[in-house]
Amino acid sequence: MTTQEIAQKLVQHCREGKNLDAVQDFYADDVISYEMPGNPLGDIKGKAGVLDKNQQWFDAVEEIHSVEISEPQVIGNFFSVAMKYDVTYKKHGRVPMDELAVYEVKDGKIVADRFFYHE
Repeated sequence: MTTQEIAQKLVQHCREGKNLDAVQDFYADDVISYEMPGNPLGDIKGKAGVLDKNQQWFDAVEEIHSVEISEPQVIGNFFSVAMKYDVTYKKHGRVPMDELAVYEVKDGKIVADRFFYHE
């Protein structure tokens, strides 16, 4: 798959709430996922770790009120997506989240993702 094809499919998966399927389908086994400094999960290496990180997030959420995922912007083997979530966490209450995700694609798989947001 091309970077554009992966970008479109990942966006569709995320819009449908199939984030774990997106990781399973489009991520390389040796992917590296970079979080913002200070995030307790830190950087994660490997598809299994990224799946676990995503599952931990879903487990911490009580309710997802809304999700907005932008169209992907593709440049070479990178693409970015703006994401807006309105969620209620089990421990922290309702929190709006805005983040920018940047993905790197190599040989038809996502080999890195980076998330940018403010807390």
